[in-house]
Amino acid sequence: MRQWSDFTVSESDGGKAPVLALSGSLRVHAIGDLEKRLKELDGTYSRLDISGLTDIDTTGAWIALDFAHERGIEITGASERAKRLFAAIGDVDGADARPERLPFVRRSVGELGILVSGWGRGFGQTVGFLGELICAFGTTIAHPSRFRGKALVHHMQHVGVNALWIVGLMSFLIGIVIAQQGAVQLAQFGAEFYTINLTGRLSMRELGVLMTAIMVAGRSGSAFAAQIGTMKLTEEVDAMRTIGVSPMEALVLPRVLAAMIMMPLLGFYAAICSIIGGAFISNFALDIPFFAFLRRTQEVVPLTDVWIGFIKAPVFALIVALAGCYQGMRVSGNAEEVGTRTTQAVVTAIFTVIVLDAFFAVFFTEIGWK
Repeated sequence: MRQWSDFTVSESDGGKAPVLALSGSLRVHAIGDLEKRLKELDGTYSRLDISGLTDIDTTGAWIALDFAHERGIEITGASERAKRLFAAIGDVDGADARPERLPFVRRSVGELGILVSGWGRGFGQTVGFLGELICAFGTTIAHPSRFRGKALVHHMQHVGVNALWIVGLMSFLIGIVIAQQGAVQLAQFGAEFYTINLTGRLSMRELGVLMTAIMVAGRSGSAFAAQIGTMKLTEEVDAMRTIGVSPMEALVLPRVLAAMIMMPLLGFYAAICSIIGGAFISNFALDIPFFAFLRRTQEVVPLTDVWIGFIKAPVFALIVALAGCYQGMRVSGNAEEVGTRTTQAVVTAIFTVIVLDAFFAVFFTEIGWK
């Protein structure tokens, strides 16, 4: 039968304050509401006698020690086990263990410094990772037999062929939106016909490759990070190094090359789909014949716009694939880290792509490619 913890109050010798004596088993399963009852006691006591306890554990020792410290009394009758527990727990001083909270300004500056330091460290590690990739590419050129052609073809299918339908549908709808909204604004000046110029040049020069890069970042960049990150958790990457296989050559290089090969084609395909979407809505909303729209687009879109898209696409592909593979190789610890790194890969890739696109827009305008 379980023996519950209890206490009694008895008169002490010499007319001093009464003695509080604990009895029963002072273990976690037998304590019950003992701690609450002790807190509710009034008066002063000369000492806490625990000689009547049949057993005690860490929880019970903590309760006894806390009560004795709070009342400023000593503990008597402790067994060897109780003494060891008291020594392990130490004195309960009741002080606030929370660290000192710094002022808002100092705390904000400190957090900003940590953030900037993390950015700098991450930038350095990314440059180092890019250097490893270049070395792996050079090694592959020097030893063509080490190149993994099947892996390259597999990732080209994943990045390019399997993405045709979603990229095409997205670009088609974006072309409809550009043409419809552009026509609404141009109609105020009686210039609805210039919707063709707006849709054609904007799709071929900017939105085709930009939206494709964002889609590839969310679709393939995240997949790269998750795949390589899972391999890191299961120690497959370490096993590859053990048997003399370079993870950069086997995992990273095929993915980066596949993205750089397929992105220009996807970007051009997306631009064409966007122009077709604009022609489709113009045929109904603006009374511009479908094929007349396409012929006019061919006239007003200069070849430089096409070349600009082809120049930007490999750069965006390198950023997307590099971010995904880098974050995947940085995974360590647990499955939650895979999700965190995958999210970082997508966010980093999209942010960098948009910043670079703004730089390219200014750069090409300054050199006369307007």
